[in-house]
Amino acid sequence: MTAVLVDAASGIPVQALAIAAVALGGLAQSSTGMGFSLVAAPALILVAGAREGVGTVLVLAVLASVVPLTRDWRNSRPRDAVRLLVPTLLFTPVIAFLLRGVDTRWLALGAGVGVLLGVGLLASGWRSPRLSHLPGVTLTGLSSATLNVVGAVGGPPIGLYAANADWEPHHTRATLQTFFLVQNVVTVAVVGFVLPSWPLVLALIVGTGVGMLLAPRLPVRVARAGVLGVSIIGGVALIVGSL
Repeated sequence: MTAVLVDAASGIPVQALAIAAVALGGLAQSSTGMGFSLVAAPALILVAGAREGVGTVLVLAVLASVVPLTRDWRNSRPRDAVRLLVPTLLFTPVIAFLLRGVDTRWLALGAGVGVLLGVGLLASGWRSPRLSHLPGVTLTGLSSATLNVVGAVGGPPIGLYAANADWEPHHTRATLQTFFLVQNVVTVAVVGFVLPSWPLVLALIVGTGVGMLLAPRLPVRVARAGVLGVSIIGGVALIVGSL
């Protein structure tokens, strides 16, 4: 176990970027149900490096889901969360083993392009009932497990699944929080635990608190657009990070 601090040698602007990204990620997670890792991971990996950065993001992501769930757990859809978690958790250790020492840039690039295409289809009004069937759920879990192991950004496939299902915002937030809490705990156990620094934890608390205040006030259309918007950020981050 190691404590990851925002390294003073990296310069104040980079430190501030990491802290701001964690706060913004906490806000996105608590208001839409996803987004912490998508927003925070690029900055933390830049500051701490791939291995330590991913470990830090995963631990903070667990905290980012726990706090909102203390209020919203009754709105969760446990059956849907479990359906997604079963393939995700089964694939996580397998993916971690297979990708040890492998250059995952091309994988991240392909995943980023796939996420953007999926967002475009859903934003245009496309829906597919097949995504809720076993092959679709399995592919969603596999994609999320792979992206979480590679870069702690397993959210986009799950966000696309939720958007396709047209859940109400309060159900979406709580169900996604439930899913990500369990997924990230398991992924931490597989890839390793890293203790975040207190400025990062404080930034997460502030961002999460603001997001929890905003969440009940978000109209349905805005909340759904937020899930897709955060998925776009994740897709772009995957593409840029692979270049």
